[in-house]
Amino acid sequence: MGIKAVVFDLDDTLYLEKTYALSGFKAVDQWVRDRHGAGGFYETAASLLHSGVKTLIFNRTLEQLDISYDERLIAELVEFYRSHRPDIALLEDAGWVLANLDKDVKLGIISDGYLVAQQQKVLALNLADAFHAIVLTDALGRDHWKPSPLPYETFSKQTGIPHFQCLYIGDNAAKDFVTAKRLGWTTVQISREQGIYAAVQAETSHQAHYQIGDLKELAGLPALAHLFKKEVKAVHG
Repeated sequence: MGIKAVVFDLDDTLYLEKTYALSGFKAVDQWVRDRHGAGGFYETAASLLHSGVKTLIFNRTLEQLDISYDERLIAELVEFYRSHRPDIALLEDAGWVLANLDKDVKLGIISDGYLVAQQQKVLALNLADAFHAIVLTDALGRDHWKPSPLPYETFSKQTGIPHFQCLYIGDNAAKDFVTAKRLGWTTVQISREQGIYAAVQAETSHQAHYQIGDLKELAGLPALAHLFKKEVKAVHG
């Protein structure tokens, strides 16, 4: 029997994670203006991000703005960043796939990340009603972020779809596919040029069964064609 459930990662799969970071910087910028009367946080943090900086961006931004800080202030900024309602949108190919999958296909999300941040992303993208099961792994405990088997087992239990009939689509070859494959899932890696993990190299056991650069390519894979509406299958058949 063929695949009956399509499960997506969230960050850099359905939307671009960099847009979330920039949205968060704007929110923190206003917070800093209100409490410290200092502007420039967004521009400075965004410049650091675009230059390839991935760690201690808040610390480095405050230093460049000559704002004194301690661990408490950084913790406050991080909490505000994670809890803000982000200004993000589904990628065009993600919207196309969700609109063109057959109505009988079970849809799911399995996503790592701090719970409040992931919940806000789901709300901002208006995804709750479109999916049969959303597994935010932080709700299961930090020990059960991918590659823990529990998120995949949770989805299977919630939907009643056995592992061998599930498909997982993600972007990070370091952790997204190794356990899914071991459980019997089919796996697809979406590699986006702007994705944070686009350059990650993984050993063979961690690599997905398929690699694509655009989610629309799913409809052209023979093993997955049955997941799409008749008119889409006709175009790609």
